Amino acid sequence: MIEIKGLRKTYRAKGRRDREVVAVDGVDLTVGEGDVYGVLGRSGAGKSTLLRCVNMLERPDAGTVSVGGVELTALNRRGLRQARHGIGMIHQHFALLSSRTVAGNVAFALEVTGVPRAERRTRVAELLDLVGLSERADAYPSQLSGGQKQRVGIARALAARPKVLLSDEATSALDPETTESILRLLLDLNRRLGLTILLITHEMTVVKRICQSAAVMRDGVFVESGAVTDLLHRPDSELARDLFPLDPFTELPGRTVVDVSVSGADADIPLLTEVARTLDVDVHVLSGSVETLAAGRAGRWRLAVPGDGAAVIHHLRSRGAVVAVAEASS
Repeated sequence: MIEIKGLRKTYRAKGRRDREVVAVDGVDLTVGEGDVYGVLGRSGAGKSTLLRCVNMLERPDAGTVSVGGVELTALNRRGLRQARHGIGMIHQHFALLSSRTVAGNVAFALEVTGVPRAERRTRVAELLDLVGLSERADAYPSQLSGGQKQRVGIARALAARPKVLLSDEATSALDPETTESILRLLLDLNRRLGLTILLITHEMTVVKRICQSAAVMRDGVFVESGAVTDLLHRPDSELARDLFPLDPFTELPGRTVVDVSVSGADADIPLLTEVARTLDVDVHVLSGSVETLAAGRAGRWRLAVPGDGAAVIHHLRSRGAVVAVAEASS
């Protein structure tokens, strides 16, 4: 649904000496139809620039951006305006018109595309019902909570029935409880409408709750990307370390410390009990957990096993687990 190849975007930074700042540096990204894809990174990593290049609010210096099989980077101004109807966007700070009611804010997105008044009214009612704000149609933004404002923003973004939804830190200005409600709404919209969602965030909770795939961005490049469950199985994965933090490595006399990751149905098999009984060994769980992610059940543990651990490692791998001997730097 979204295909980015070799994307590069630079800016001129003003100062004592003008210098070129590379915001996005040769990024490739594929987001499948109906996927929820999260791009994680700290402020200044290039996330917002990347997102703005997807709907061409920022035109890249190099590379291509395609959405739904249409190469946006090749379109003229008129063609781009038409293509943007298929791309909705929600913002961190809501970007609502204070002089318009909730219904008026949602209707605005339809007015600019020339939708007749009667059709607008029907569509606005549908959207407000979809996001749970039917009773607030006549309220103004100043009368709404942060979560309600974001629901208005989501309704407005969906007005033209887009197949792609872009989210620019949509929950970072919200408290944890409201964040959870917005994430549930986005996941529900993804499932009910078949929306493809590309979001940027610095919150690991967002990836944990709704993303099937993710990338970690730093200094304008992806340092890792892929399906969340695949990244969890990589010993060097930053995402895995943040989602399932393990206690620091400690050498234990007569034991080998191993890191174990599981996903899918394997996460619900009592592997550690099974290996202890089958091999008649003591398995010491140093840290770890099993959790339900949007991508499915997954778990990660740091274990201390007897001797060189060969028999335990072989058994765990035969049962579908990914096992690596822990290193002091991990």
